[in-house]
Order: sequence, then structure tokens, then C-alpha cells
Amino acid sequence: MWGLEVRGVAAAPILGSWETESLDGAGNNPFAPARGNADTLYSRVGPVRYTDGKSQMAAGPNPRYVSNRVFNDTNVNVFSERGVTQWGNVWGQFIDHTIGLRQDDGTQADIPFDRTDPMEIFTNDLGVVPFTRTAAAPGTGVSNARQQVNTVSSYIDAWAVYGGTDARLDWLRDGSVDGDPANNNATLMLPGGYLPRRDSRGNASAAPRMQVDGRLLAAPASAVVTGDVRANENIALTATQTLFAREHNRIVSLLPASLSQQDKFQIARAVVIAEQQYITYNEFLPAMGVTLPAYQGYDDGADASVTNEFATVGYRAHSQIHGEMEFHTNAGRYSQATLDALEAQGVEVTVTGADVALAVPLNVAFFNPDLVSRIGLGPMLKGIGGESEYRNDETIDNQLRSVLFQVPVAGNPGCLDGPTLPQCFRGVVDLGAVDLLRGRDHGMPSYNQLRNAYGLPSKTSFTSITGETTESFPSDPLLTPGNEINDPNSIDVVQLFDINGNPTTVAADNATRVVRRTTLAARLKAIYGSVGSLDAFTGMLAEKHVAGSEFGELQLAIWKAQFTALRDGDRFHYQNDPLLTYVRQQYGIDHRRTLSQIIALNTDIPQSELPANVFLLPTTPAATSQTPTTTKANPQTLTRAHTS
Repeated sequence: MWGLEVRGVAAAPILGSWETESLDGAGNNPFAPARGNADTLYSRVGPVRYTDGKSQMAAGPNPRYVSNRVFNDTNVNVFSERGVTQWGNVWGQFIDHTIGLRQDDGTQADIPFDRTDPMEIFTNDLGVVPFTRTAAAPGTGVSNARQQVNTVSSYIDAWAVYGGTDARLDWLRDGSVDGDPANNNATLMLPGGYLPRRDSRGNASAAPRMQVDGRLLAAPASAVVTGDVRANENIALTATQTLFAREHNRIVSLLPASLSQQDKFQIARAVVIAEQQYITYNEFLPAMGVTLPAYQGYDDGADASVTNEFATVGYRAHSQIHGEMEFHTNAGRYSQATLDALEAQGVEVTVTGADVALAVPLNVAFFNPDLVSRIGLGPMLKGIGGESEYRNDETIDNQLRSVLFQVPVAGNPGCLDGPTLPQCFRGVVDLGAVDLLRGRDHGMPSYNQLRNAYGLPSKTSFTSITGETTESFPSDPLLTPGNEINDPNSIDVVQLFDINGNPTTVAADNATRVVRRTTLAARLKAIYGSVGSLDAFTGMLAEKHVAGSEFGELQLAIWKAQFTALRDGDRFHYQNDPLLTYVRQQYGIDHRRTLSQIIALNTDIPQSELPANVFLLPTTPAATSQTPTTTKANPQTLTRAHTS
């Protein structure tokens, strides 16, 4: 054993023999103890690109201008062509909040907003699209190239559940709050089976910091508290955090009373970490069409640090996020008062006999943790896997592309989704525009430079990127000749096709491919002029998908490189950690569980009502070609922790 002493819960032996992972990633690599730690630089794959070579962002078209012409989905839902469920983006965010978080206290660099743009349909009393640069890492950006700090551990280590400091973990665990989590109970605090709020211990101001926005700004003490500060961002994420806190406590309940509280905690944490890794590599990545080289064992020369290119470009898959979340369950779960309260918030409630359908617009789901307990963890987690996520393409739903996290104006709750959305808001916050500008902020290479950095050849035309046949605008009486790029008709949808390639309609709400009046290639050419000027983020999303994958060549290459490094460079990866074998043999607790199994074990949704693989709709070709690896568990491990 390495016998390391690190910040956080020390990597001291448990049960006299086994080492556990530090909270902040320190010491994971015994020969490079700082590698992958929290508060270290994002690593880089490609060249740094600043206009002055130091810090000045590269020039390019206005991000909102690009967004209105490229990222605008015109309120037409386009779903995953392989039947990936909403667990694709929900699990992706759970992993994102485990391995990466930039410093957001840099200088203001707001995006100009042009209210006269003929493609603009939103009112913006803010006058700009807010944007804050990531803080420059100390000692960078003045006489050398600006770098950025990853404030969390790069390892897949359930950071989102436990956090990276003793102080946060001490607050999260049942027991005293004296700065030392090792003298607390093994269990995480879960009042009523749900995550604690900032005021759960009385003084909300003494609770760990959590990000609040939108509706939660009016009641910050009601924010849930977890290992990661972003857990309140949306109800699907909050529900996932709740699930794994319950799973931790369920595992603790299976361990013998003879073990110390600290040993129970460390064993449960090790199993939860392994479960997060196991699901990521055996369900999430295969569902997304990402195939990695076979595991050859831990490689102490591999650097698991999250790369700037992955965090800033490759992992920004916001196109996949659905504009609403739908949950179907027994109407008897809810009182009429609860249903009325949900409707008052903007949730669409449809009761049909004994059943109820709850459609939650994404804006209502932002920073609204109360909805998790009101709807119930079981129905919510089941519902996430019940509908396809959006296609990973260049378009982004207006809930994200225009009104992110904003509180709607009062008195018009019926306009929270679709074409009526602009009536609800008087400001514009555009996540697509922010994603694009974040690449310039972090000095990301251009599109072709980034392709080259990942071993891919340059593209020489826009059609070679998109797979379309022309980069010229058509002769169309509905388009303004010579000014097609500024004509709202240019992005009209003229054809839709379903997952089987059959023509469909907007009303059917089952399209997986659309054809617009103008090609994406033509619009990109009109905006950027040449492929050499293309932002990496825009070009990546525009790429034609690789067969059997949710990604184009560049995004797929970035994911493969990063998730291979996260696996091979992690000494505590589930295929390398001997503690997991000991726990399985000694206590019958097996980390090799599917997400479906973990949901069934920790809610009142029985396994029979869940698909074996919640990441894929059961009837799609991608699902029928994949059979998740499962294990026959010891009967004692099937004990449920909660029934809601």
C-alpha cells in the first residue's frame, strides 16, 4: 500500500489493510501526487489561441448572431437518432459535476445584443447577453498564455456526492459539525429521504456554499446541499444526487455493526465511486456510441487530468437537453392541492383515470429542488429514462438558448415552452452563445487546429463538415436574394424524418432528422467565410455523425481520449481497486450494478417497471444490440433504502 497522507479524508488504511481515495484527488498517482488534483490547471492537447498570444480573445462573429442562425431550433424538437434517453444528458451532467468546474470570478465580457437583428425574436431589457470570463490561473495571461484552473478533482470519484474538503463532508454526514468528518456517523444526512437544505442544521449562513439562481434567489436557504455546488441547477440533476446519497446510506445499512462508523463510510464511498465509474463505462459511453480500447490496467504514466479542450468544447453537449421533462405515474400519489400547486408553477398536469402525466418545462425545472420531493424520486428517475433526449446537433432549445435560469414575467404561466416563450421573458441569456465564446475565452484552437490536435485531417469545405451537398443558398422565392443569411425563412424546416427514416410532421413530435430551407453549410459559409475561421465549438456540432454514434468525428475523438485517460490514469478505477474485491467477498456487496438496478433499490419503482438499460429506449436498434453486464447479487444487497 502507498500509505499516502493527503488533504481531505486521509488515504489511511481501513480495516488495517486497504487504502481509500482522497477527497480532492491528491496522491492518486503516487509518482505525480498533484496530477488530477482539485485546484490545478486544465491540461491542454492543442495550441493556445489568443490574438496577442497571452489573453486577448480571438476575433469572430458575434456569438448571439451565430446562435440565431445556427443554434436556433425554431421550436422544432429533433430527437436522438439512436433512441438515447434523457439519461444521456442527465448522467453526462452528473459526471461533469464530478470532474470539472472552472473559476467563474473573472472579468465581465458581455456579448453585445442587437435588437434590430431580423432573426431576433426575444426582447432583452438587459441590453447584452451576460458573459464572465474564467479567471486566469495565477501567473498566467500577462507575460505568457492565459491558463485556467479546474477547481474539482479530475477523477471519476463521486465528488458530486461527497465534495472535496473535510468541512463540506463534515456538514453532509450525520453527526457533529466540528470540521472533522471522521468522528461522524457513516450515513449522509437525508431528512425524509431527500437531500438536506442549507437551513437543515439551523443556520443557513453556516452551511456549505451552493450556487443559486432563478427562482431559488428568493429562497437561498432552501437550496439542497451536496458535494458539488451546482446540484440545484435542475430537478433531474438534483434527483440523481439524491439517488446516490440514498445509495450510500443503503450500502452503509448492509455493513456489520462491528465496523467503525468511519470504516463503514469509507467502504460505502468506495462502492459508490465504483458504481459511478461502472455505469459510465458500461452503460453511458456505449449508449452514446463511444467505444474505448480494452483496459490494460492502471498506467501511472497516463494523465487523467481533464483537458481544456474536453471541458470547453468537447463535453458541451447542451443540444441534447430536452425542453421539458415528462413524468407518468399513479394519480393517487398526489393530493389535489399538490397538483394545483404544480400547475401554479407552470407544470402541465393531465389526469387520465387513475394515471397522471406531469410535463415540467425546463425553465420550471431550473433551481427548483422542491419539485423533486413533490413529484417523488421514483417517478422522476423513471421518467428521465422514458423519453428520448434531443439529437446532438447544432441546435439548442430556446429554454437554454435564450432564457436560461431566468424567472418569467408574472401573470402569463401558459407561455413557458414553444413559440410563446418570448412572451414570458424580458432578458436573454444564451447558453449556446456562451459555449461558443467560452472557447475563445479559454484560447481554444480553431476548428481545424483542434481536429489536427486529435489526429484528424483538416476539412477544406463546409459541406465536408456537414455532409450536405451544397454550401450555396437556393434560389427560393421565400428568401431575400443576396441577404439569405439574415432572412428568418432561411431556417424554416421543410422536411422531417423519424427514427426509421420515414417522413413525419412537427405535430407527431418524433423527428430525428430535419431538412431546413437552407443548408447548414451555406449558413456557416455566410457567417464565417472560410473553414479556417470556424470556431471549434460551432464546427464540432456541425459535423455529420459517425455511424453508430451520437457524435461527429471531432467530438467523438475528444470523448475517447478523455474517458480513456480518466480510466487508465486512475489508480482507484473499479477494475484496479482491490478493496472492491474484498468488500464483495467479505460482505456480499457488489459495485457492478446498472443504473436501473440502483433506481429500483432506492425508490418504490420495482425493477419490473424499468428497462434493463435506462439509457436507451427499449425498442430502438441501439438498445436491442446492447445487453448491459449485470450481476446476480447477494440477496441481502437487494434491501431497499426508501419507498418514494
